[in-house]
Amino acid sequence: MTSAPLLRVDGVRAVYGDTVALHDVSLDIGDNEFFALLGPSGCGKTTLLRSIAGFETPASGRIEVDGEDLLRMPAHKRPVNMMFQSYALFPHMSVEKNIAYGLESEGLGRAEIARRVAEVVDVVGLGQLAKRRPAQLSGGQRQRVALARAIVKRPRLLLLDEPLSALDRQVRASMQLELKRLQHEVGLTFVVVTHDQEEAMSMADRIAVLRDGRLEQLATPQELYANPASRFVASFIGSANLLDGTTTVGGVDVPGLGVVEAAHALPVGEPATAVVRPEDLELTDAATTGLRGTVIDTYFLGGASTISVEVPGLEAPLLATVHGASRLARGDAVGVRFGRTSAVARDDAGAAASAQEAVSA
Repeated sequence: MTSAPLLRVDGVRAVYGDTVALHDVSLDIGDNEFFALLGPSGCGKTTLLRSIAGFETPASGRIEVDGEDLLRMPAHKRPVNMMFQSYALFPHMSVEKNIAYGLESEGLGRAEIARRVAEVVDVVGLGQLAKRRPAQLSGGQRQRVALARAIVKRPRLLLLDEPLSALDRQVRASMQLELKRLQHEVGLTFVVVTHDQEEAMSMADRIAVLRDGRLEQLATPQELYANPASRFVASFIGSANLLDGTTTVGGVDVPGLGVVEAAHALPVGEPATAVVRPEDLELTDAATTGLRGTVIDTYFLGGASTISVEVPGLEAPLLATVHGASRLARGDAVGVRFGRTSAVARDDAGAAASAQEAVSA
C-alpha cells in the first residue's frame, strides 16, 4: 500500500489453551477499503476480527488504527463498530429506535439523533419501514437495519462477521451489491469475515486468505484468481484443475500428460502443481489435437456450461467451461488444449512469505 494504512495488524498471535488460533499475522488495511478475511472454518478469521473489535485479547502483537494502539483501549472506546451474524436487533423497538439506540447511549441530543437516523435510514432504503418492528421485516430488511445501526455512529472501521449467511441465495446476491454500494456511499472502511469465496470475490477490494491461523496470501480478487500463491489458495478461490507433477523448464511435467506450460516458473525439479482454470481449458474436435478425452458429464449453469472430461492417465477428470448451452453429450470424444496456467508449490512452501511480501507491496 502506498499511503499510511488505516488499520495495521502486526505480528498478532492468539492462543486458546494448547491451540494457536493465529500465528503472527500481519496485514494493513487502507482507508475506505472493502477488505475481506476469507478462509475455511477454524482458520482464525473470526478470532482476528474479534481481536480488532476488542472482544479477544491476542497473546502478542499490535493492532493500530490511525497509529493508535487499540490493544490499550477497551472495546467500547475503540473507533470500531461490529455487525454480528444474528443482527441482534431489539424486537420491541421500531426500525428507527433500533438505529438510534447507540446514539442515545452516547447522550447525543434529540435533534442530532433524529437527523442522523433519518440520514442513514435514507441511505439504506428503509424510509417506508422506519416505524416497523424487526418481526415485520424480511431477512434482507433486518440486515439493512443492523447495518444502519452500525454505520450511524460513524466508526472509522466497520467489522462484519458473516453478514449475509442468514439470507437465502437470491437475497444474498442482491445484498452483496448493496453492501458494496453502501460502503462507497458512506465512505467507511469495511472488514468482512466470510467463508464464501464468491461473496468475498464479488465485494472486496482486497482479500486476505487464512488457513490454520496463517496468512496464505493477501491480494486483489483478480490476483488471487490468476496468480495463487499456493495450492491451497488455488483450490479455495474458484474452480481449478490441479495437476500435480514436477517442475521443468517452462512448466510442470505431469505424469500421464506431459509438460503443461506455466506462466510463472518455479525452480526446476521440485514438486509443483499446474493450475488450470476451467475457462482456460479449450475443447476441440478430437482429431485436431494430440490430447484426447471423453465427455463424462455436462452441467448447464445458465450463461455457461461446465464439461467434465476424462483423460487417460489422469486420476481426476478435467473441467472445462464453455459459453451458453453445450452440444456435447456424455461419451463424446473431444480434444483438449490448455490455455493460461499458473504453477504453484505443491506443498504450499513459501506461501506465507509471499503473503507477507504482498502486505508491503
